[in-house]
Amino acid sequence: MPEISNIIVWLILGGVSGWIASKLTGNDAKMGIGMNLVVGILGAFIGGWLAGIFGLGPATGLNLWSFIISIVGSVILLAIVSVFRKKL
Repeated sequence: MPEISNIIVWLILGGVSGWIASKLTGNDAKMGIGMNLVVGILGAFIGGWLAGIFGLGPATGLNLWSFIISIVGSVILLAIVSVFRKKL
């Protein structure tokens, strides 16, 4: 079971990666800290899944590679959400 300090660090990195992704996609004005956190966490799952599929190595632990993968996954998530918003 992860320690509480690890969970706090993961939440902070998730929020930061979601915020960076929202800046890169131009969605920052529409999103608050909570949404950045959700996007960062979901983006980490999406990025990790895609990294595994394409054989880019494991994106595990708290390191620069995992952070980059989280940002890439978050950008992909925001792009998908943007496509669906335009259709509605």
